[in-house]
Amino acid sequence: MNLTRKFKSVALAIAGVILLPSCATTGHASTNPKTQPTDEAFAVQSVQHGKASWYSVHCAGGSRTASGQRMTNQSATAAHKTLPMGTRVRVTNVSNGKSEVLTINDRGPFVKGRIIDVTKGSAERLGFVKNGIAVVRVEVLGKIKSLLD
Repeated sequence: MNLTRKFKSVALAIAGVILLPSCATTGHASTNPKTQPTDEAFAVQSVQHGKASWYSVHCAGGSRTASGQRMTNQSATAAHKTLPMGTRVRVTNVSNGKSEVLTINDRGPFVKGRIIDVTKGSAERLGFVKNGIAVVRVEVLGKIKSLLD
């Protein structure tokens, strides 16, 4: 093997290590909400308890949600019947304690007895994709104003 080929192999390996993290999902599931990475501080405004289900898209480009955004299966988004678009919620799976902060960008669920629909990726991270339904706690989050505001 000549030096040029070795150099190319090393360069490709380095590029792969650099680019691989950018392919990771954007959701941040955690069993401890206090350690969940976030760039903003939130205060709980209200809490709902009930059943959650998940939904997904079957096309590569995604479909448009009620807010107009493209939905992808791995996005950290959810559908709720009444919360305003863009509302941040912390959804916690009551059975295993896993939680994730999601953004409301769609309407639903349209099945009686369910309070929220999450994307398939969020359901995987919350640990209920195989069951399809989970009992959850939904905390509606509002930004905490900083002392400088």
